[in-house]
Amino acid sequence: MGPFALVLSILSSVVVGTILVAAPWTPLWDGNVLLQPFPGLRAAILSPYARGAVSGLGLVNLVLAAHELRELLATRSHPGA
Repeated sequence: MGPFALVLSILSSVVVGTILVAAPWTPLWDGNVLLQPFPGLRAAILSPYARGAVSGLGLVNLVLAAHELRELLATRSHPGA
Protein backbone atom coordinates (compact mmCIF):
# COMPACT_ATOMS: atom_id res chain seq x y z
CA MET A 1 0.00 0.00 0.00
CA GLY A 2 1.40 3.38 -0.98
CA PRO A 3 1.84 6.20 1.50
CA PHE A 4 -1.05 8.24 0.07
CA ALA A 5 -3.44 5.30 0.38
CA LEU A 6 -2.20 4.64 3.90
CA VAL A 7 -2.83 8.26 4.91
CA LEU A 8 -6.35 8.08 3.45
CA SER A 9 -6.97 4.84 5.33
CA ILE A 10 -5.78 6.44 8.57
CA LEU A 11 -7.97 9.51 8.08
CA SER A 12 -11.05 7.47 7.24
CA SER A 13 -10.51 5.20 10.25
CA VAL A 14 -10.20 8.23 12.54
CA VAL A 15 -13.35 9.87 11.15
CA VAL A 16 -15.45 6.70 11.24
CA GLY A 17 -14.11 5.75 14.67
CA THR A 18 -14.84 9.17 16.15
CA ILE A 19 -18.37 9.17 14.75
CA LEU A 20 -19.07 5.64 15.99
CA VAL A 21 -17.75 6.40 19.46
CA ALA A 22 -19.72 9.63 19.86
CA ALA A 23 -22.95 9.18 17.86
CA PRO A 24 -24.74 6.63 20.08
CA TRP A 25 -24.61 9.02 23.03
CA THR A 26 -26.02 12.08 21.23
CA PRO A 27 -29.64 13.25 20.87
CA LEU A 28 -29.32 12.50 17.15
CA TRP A 29 -29.24 8.78 17.99
CA ASP A 30 -32.35 9.10 20.19
CA GLY A 31 -34.37 10.99 17.60
CA ASN A 32 -33.80 8.68 14.63
CA VAL A 33 -37.05 8.96 12.66
CA LEU A 34 -36.20 5.95 10.48
CA LEU A 35 -36.88 3.68 13.45
CA GLN A 36 -40.37 5.07 14.22
CA PRO A 37 -42.25 2.29 12.38
CA PHE A 38 -40.27 -0.40 14.23
CA PRO A 39 -40.75 0.01 17.99
CA GLY A 40 -39.05 -3.30 18.85
CA LEU A 41 -35.97 -2.48 16.82
CA ARG A 42 -35.98 1.06 18.19
CA ALA A 43 -35.90 -0.26 21.77
CA ALA A 44 -33.00 -2.56 20.90
CA ILE A 45 -31.01 0.18 19.17
CA LEU A 46 -31.57 2.60 22.06
CA SER A 47 -30.41 0.09 24.69
CA PRO A 48 -27.11 0.80 26.43
CA TYR A 49 -25.77 -2.54 25.16
CA ALA A 50 -26.27 -1.60 21.51
CA ARG A 51 -24.82 1.84 22.12
CA GLY A 52 -21.79 0.28 23.80
CA ALA A 53 -21.32 -2.18 20.93
CA VAL A 54 -21.35 0.63 18.37
CA SER A 55 -18.93 2.67 20.47
CA GLY A 56 -16.72 -0.42 20.76
CA LEU A 57 -16.58 -0.68 16.98
CA GLY A 58 -15.55 2.97 16.91
CA LEU A 59 -12.74 2.23 19.35
CA VAL A 60 -11.58 -0.62 17.10
CA ASN A 61 -11.40 1.85 14.21
CA LEU A 62 -9.37 4.29 16.30
CA VAL A 63 -6.95 1.54 17.36
CA LEU A 64 -6.61 0.50 13.72
CA ALA A 65 -5.82 4.10 12.76
CA ALA A 66 -3.17 4.31 15.49
CA HIS A 67 -1.62 1.03 14.29
CA GLU A 68 -1.55 2.21 10.68
CA LEU A 69 -0.05 5.56 11.71
CA ARG A 70 2.66 3.75 13.64
CA GLU A 71 3.33 1.58 10.58
CA LEU A 72 3.55 4.66 8.36
CA LEU A 73 5.94 6.44 10.71
CA ALA A 74 8.09 3.31 11.07
CA THR A 75 8.48 2.95 7.30
CA ARG A 76 9.39 6.64 6.96
CA SER A 77 12.11 6.42 9.62
CA HIS A 78 13.52 3.18 8.08
CA PRO A 79 13.11 3.65 4.32
CA GLY A 80 15.38 0.73 3.38
CA ALA A 81 13.57 -1.81 5.55
